Amino acid sequence: MLNFKKKGIFIRKTEEKVQEEILHGGVLAVWGSPGSGKTIVATKIAKYLADKKKNVVLVLCDMTAPMLPCICPPSDLECEKSLGSILAAAHVSEALVKHNMITHKRLSYLTILGMLKGENEYTYPPYTEVQARELIENLRKIAPFVIIDCGSYIANDILSAVALMESDSVLRLANCDLKSISYLSSQLPLLRDSKWDADKQYKIGSNLKPQEGIEYINQVLGSVAFKLPHSQELEEQYLAGNLFGDLSMKDSRAFRKEIEKIAREVFGC
Repeated sequence: MLNFKKKGIFIRKTEEKVQEEILHGGVLAVWGSPGSGKTIVATKIAKYLADKKKNVVLVLCDMTAPMLPCICPPSDLECEKSLGSILAAAHVSEALVKHNMITHKRLSYLTILGMLKGENEYTYPPYTEVQARELIENLRKIAPFVIIDCGSYIANDILSAVALMESDSVLRLANCDLKSISYLSSQLPLLRDSKWDADKQYKIGSNLKPQEGIEYINQVLGSVAFKLPHSQELEEQYLAGNLFGDLSMKDSRAFRKEIEKIAREVFGC
């Protein structure tokens, strides 16, 4: 991994591309501090799109603690194939990606890519920036909507780092606490070195408690584009590993509305 850092993945090798406004699709990277709810937000946006009959791919990057077993019961999935099999290939083709996609039995417009239970970053041969870029390029061909749940520690997570640079939009999540601020202070310099397009990111206050009023949020996080409130029902879904379940309780209403607002802002739908 030290070699990876020295190679400077955060320095673009090609000319800066002009970002076009994405009105009906694109690649969205969800990133933020540990425990900020990245997987929850990514999954709920994917479900929102699938419910609206939009073809969407959800990519779960975390190889340290694979999130696929945490978002839904295994019985809800048509098959179990691994993201690791794609990245282990010398060349990532569209056919290879499609072959390893996991479909959901109830959400026919959703497909998922992720590591399986018990796997880790050493289960498969190491991959490079090349495979990560090829994966994202092929996902653009396969589905109009791609949501990438990035790992927090981008210095040693090639796929998450590439996703942040190549995505059309980025949701940057943070809890309203000092640990989240310290995390972002340590990670953001890596992205500044890459000439990261800050205009494509949306700052989000996540899992906000009732006592965390707007003045406190602005003081700790600065101005934020969206505010995701705490929901007891959502927490129970996360603990039960059922994030594709519907949110029906009153305490989840504000969270659902924010997810819809994010989808409209980012994807235009």
